[in-house]
Amino acid sequence: MTPTMKTKYREQAVPELQKKFSYSNRMQIPSLSKIVINVSVGMQYDRDALQSVTDDLGKITGQRPLTIKAKRSVSNFKLREEMLLAAKVTLRGARMYEFLDRLINIALPRIRDFRGVPAKSFDGRGNYSLGLTEQTIFPEIDPDHVRKVHGMDVTFVTTAKSNQEAHELLSLLGMPFENTKSKGAAQ
Repeated sequence: MTPTMKTKYREQAVPELQKKFSYSNRMQIPSLSKIVINVSVGMQYDRDALQSVTDDLGKITGQRPLTIKAKRSVSNFKLREEMLLAAKVTLRGARMYEFLDRLINIALPRIRDFRGVPAKSFDGRGNYSLGLTEQTIFPEIDPDHVRKVHGMDVTFVTTAKSNQEAHELLSLLGMPFENTKSKGAAQ
């Protein structure tokens, strides 16, 4: 079964992108190649905290997270080499499109006073990064069983060559970017 977001990409986004940017070849049309979700435990090192983070990230993504260790010791931060610091998941294929669908249609609308995601978080090469402040916006996480609220960084890696192409791709997929024109008029 094909994910609905992948069908939306093929049937709606590809023709719109080809028309807007007048690509001569279908292989030039930008696509989403992967989504990377990173959650840092930070300086409150605790094996239970890291286990809680990995459990939550596994429930959200449907994939087992990779734990990240410190590469070197830094005495000022009380950081030792090989200390477990974070967890990350790289999603590709069907899981990537399913996560994107759940993020856009279920999780982001659950954020209090949500007015859209910032449109300035592109890196210049067509990749977009988004910071979420809590994991409880996802329906897979039961708020009653959360030990500690933690945020996460979500990076959308695309094959787009510019920020404009990536912005258009993500907005055609349904990413709710904030309206910067009305924001400037309100001030």
